[in-house]
Amino acid sequence: MISANNITLRLGKKALFEDVNIKFTEGNCYGLIGANGAGKSTFLKILSGQLEPTQGEIAITSGQRLSFLQQDHFQYDECKVLDTVIMGNRRLYDIMKEKDAIYMKEDFTDADGIRASELEAEFADMDGWNAEADAAILLNGLGIPTESHDAVMKDLPGSAKVKILLAQALFGNPDILLLDEPTNHLDLDAIAWLEEFLINFENTVIVVSHDRYFLNKVCTNIADIDYGKIQLYAGNYDFWYESSQLIVKQMKEANKKKEEKIKELQEFISRFSANASKSKQATSRKRALEKIQLDEIRPSSRKYPYIDFRPSREIGNEVLMVENISKTIDGVKILDNVSFILGHDDKVAFVGGNELAKTTFFKIITGEMEPDEGSYKWGVTTSQSYFPKDNTEIFDTDLIIVDWLTQFSEIKDATYVRGFLGRMLFAGEDGVKKMRVLSGGEKVRVLLSRMMIEASNVLILDEPTDHLDMESITALNNGLIKFPGVLLFASRDHQVVETTANRIIEFMPDGTCIDKITTYDEYLASDAMARKRSVYSMSSTDEEDN
Repeated sequence: MISANNITLRLGKKALFEDVNIKFTEGNCYGLIGANGAGKSTFLKILSGQLEPTQGEIAITSGQRLSFLQQDHFQYDECKVLDTVIMGNRRLYDIMKEKDAIYMKEDFTDADGIRASELEAEFADMDGWNAEADAAILLNGLGIPTESHDAVMKDLPGSAKVKILLAQALFGNPDILLLDEPTNHLDLDAIAWLEEFLINFENTVIVVSHDRYFLNKVCTNIADIDYGKIQLYAGNYDFWYESSQLIVKQMKEANKKKEEKIKELQEFISRFSANASKSKQATSRKRALEKIQLDEIRPSSRKYPYIDFRPSREIGNEVLMVENISKTIDGVKILDNVSFILGHDDKVAFVGGNELAKTTFFKIITGEMEPDEGSYKWGVTTSQSYFPKDNTEIFDTDLIIVDWLTQFSEIKDATYVRGFLGRMLFAGEDGVKKMRVLSGGEKVRVLLSRMMIEASNVLILDEPTDHLDMESITALNNGLIKFPGVLLFASRDHQVVETTANRIIEFMPDGTCIDKITTYDEYLASDAMARKRSVYSMSSTDEEDN
């Protein structure tokens, strides 16, 4: 068990947390949620001992081991992959290294023999002989192929490092597992594997995630951070949402009844306070009135943007024809003879672990990259808006937000443009921020503002939920569901894919694709997909740039 006792954290004059008391018990998975800036990651750092609170203490049951998902992908660059995973249990790793150093001595002494014997006993008690096999199982489950297990970390792409650090956190059956955004940069297959791992994990898990489907799958409780307090709810994310809404509703109804009672007492007091025969009753009513306290209902700190994509013209029957597109990058076949035709009702999710194939395909059909072979043709009634995965170049400018966005508006009016920014939570002076200083979430909201103002009837989005908080993801999800045009998108958010797409295209590791008219859950449930994924989880290659 791990508990926070009277935890307060002050940053300058602001209290991020105030007298927080909460216990996290064995056998439960807690989803830690809250608006951006509420302090989710900060609270995990306090729990893990990486950050000292202003006051209060963290208590962990004696003898229990805590594991925390590391965020620095370069910290282990000089280490082998298997060693990096085993470092998740630092004591076990240190024993292994000390044993190896002793056995390599040329002048092996009696004292060395005694020490080696002690280490061997502790090593056996920690099941050290199975350490490498256990680490390999975790790596394979997350899609890191066996041939990469002896590689040096610096030689692997960033996406692989993310998975290896996750395997490190999971290694050795920790008693308390703290995970900060563990699904970030994972493909949907790896997320599905992690879900099953956590569902079967018997110890304590505290996880921060913006993936609603993931939280619904793995969480037994929700810890909600709002206004510096943490409220615990039983159940998963959907239960939390329903419960929190119900509590507010009940408080409003209770306040309404209290207000009616207050009005009734005030009318009696006003009417009879001067009446001698009724003075005692009036005095009694005054005392009753003083005892009535309305419940304080603070508005949530959560803010939802308003995302509404409205095409300026209807789309015709001919949307997109893709014929035999192939592309090779650095000697690797990324796309191989890809062909399909889109209709005016298609909402297509591009899924699977071949991240580079998805991004490459989007760049080709938006004109940012030429195919080696094949062609594509957009219908004459179509207009396209593109949300790129890498937006670095877009924001490498000294323009302020409102001036940059005005470039894409037919109506060159600052007030009109600011209206779109206001929908996306850029209030007042936010519109004069320079593009290059924006945070990751702000950049995404600016790009979505551009897509709304362009009013296209085809939207192409490459991982648009990266860097968004849960409220913005929910708003985007709703906006995509309502969009009357054609969608082509890639997303690691299971709920976005399942609720939005009516067609699934998966790029395979060899660059070919599977194309089915179906929902995502139906696609995953098919027997053929299950067999393919079993093989794919062991052999997937990820060529995403480091």
